[in-house]
Amino acid sequence: MKGIKVVTIGGGSSYTPELIEGFIKRYDELPIRELWLVDIPDGKEKLEIIGGLAKRMVEQANIPMDIHLSLNRREALEGADFVTTQIRVGNLHARAKDETIPLKYGVIGQETNGPGGLFKGLRTIPVILDICKDMEELCPKAWLINFSNPAGMVTEAVLRYSTITRTVGLCNVPIGMRMGVAEMLAVDPSRVHIDFAGLNHMVFGLEVYLDGTVVTEKVLDKLTSGAGMTMKNIVDLGWEKDFIKALKILPCPYHRYYYQTSKMLEEEQRDFAEKGTRAQVVQKLEKELFKLYRDPELTIKPPQLEERGGAYYSDAACSLINSIYNDKRDIQPVNTRNNGAIASIPDDSAVEVNCVITKDGPKPISVGDLPVAVRGLVQQIKSFERVSAEAAVTGDYHQALLAMTINPLVPSDTVAKEILDEMLNAHKTYLPQFFNPVR
Repeated sequence: MKGIKVVTIGGGSSYTPELIEGFIKRYDELPIRELWLVDIPDGKEKLEIIGGLAKRMVEQANIPMDIHLSLNRREALEGADFVTTQIRVGNLHARAKDETIPLKYGVIGQETNGPGGLFKGLRTIPVILDICKDMEELCPKAWLINFSNPAGMVTEAVLRYSTITRTVGLCNVPIGMRMGVAEMLAVDPSRVHIDFAGLNHMVFGLEVYLDGTVVTEKVLDKLTSGAGMTMKNIVDLGWEKDFIKALKILPCPYHRYYYQTSKMLEEEQRDFAEKGTRAQVVQKLEKELFKLYRDPELTIKPPQLEERGGAYYSDAACSLINSIYNDKRDIQPVNTRNNGAIASIPDDSAVEVNCVITKDGPKPISVGDLPVAVRGLVQQIKSFERVSAEAAVTGDYHQALLAMTINPLVPSDTVAKEILDEMLNAHKTYLPQFFNPVR
């Protein structure tokens, strides 16, 4: 076998060691001959630190994988088989603004939901589409595996505004939910299967199985009886037992922002007053991680990385790439074109749903219509993603205002406009499409 060329854009990310670990574990069936880690000039120092650790990990594993570091994206993309994207436009400083500005208006400040999710999309989508343009020229047959947030909105934009059809969006929420259920049931995660359907950060477990037997009711009962299932960046407030009994399906941790809005807002405001934003917490974690990564004796992914909040992201990416390359036809939840899998979402829209993963990409598994109790919320968020993606591409102020207003976490058009105007000004450096539109 000639081997595979993988390019990771955002290679200086603190998550990258998990990606390296995943590729090393799978090397026998996923023979990567070249792994290019790419970043921007501002990320040079982090890239070099990550690159040094990556090379030590590969050397320790004794596999013939060449690690290349580059600040030149086009140089790296030439002839790639897979391109993974894990970028944060504006870095954690931009995230801090996404989290703090909405709070001033009594609105949830969160990096992928509400106003913060909109602005992360407005900053990220144009950069991802620029990467797609380079791929169209330099590696048109490559697969784009994106786990830059907001992953669903980014996938929506790539499907609508790019010719890169080999694209898959990836999130760690479904795998985290499966791990959480396995912990509740005190079983190995391989014995748990969940029928996932919905959108990125708006996905539901329609049915839960243990060894092929439905255990949804048992899991929901545990969920409301003290067994937690959340993420490092989302506080676990528990769930109202009768509400979950009525819902009858498994919510994801991000649903707390929609079903427990006032309580989540109170928690955010208290956390902000006591310890600052999540972005500030992450900045501290990253400093500690990169101090570890610098150690010339370190040759493994440090366990402290799991505190970062994105556990399983990279491992999920490695599994996805492995399944596409080897035509495994296993089932994985990913963001892809709906193609009729969810009846109440347009066929050409991006959804997060279980798929059979083949050499030709994900084949969505049909679930029919979503339960009526959640259908409207999912459709509203899909409308938000569609309008947001259009605003990101066109730089149309009115589309951005429309997106902000239809998001269910924003209480009114007046508040939407106030937040939009302040956030546009705060992020002006990263939003040239709104300030220097092409006529």
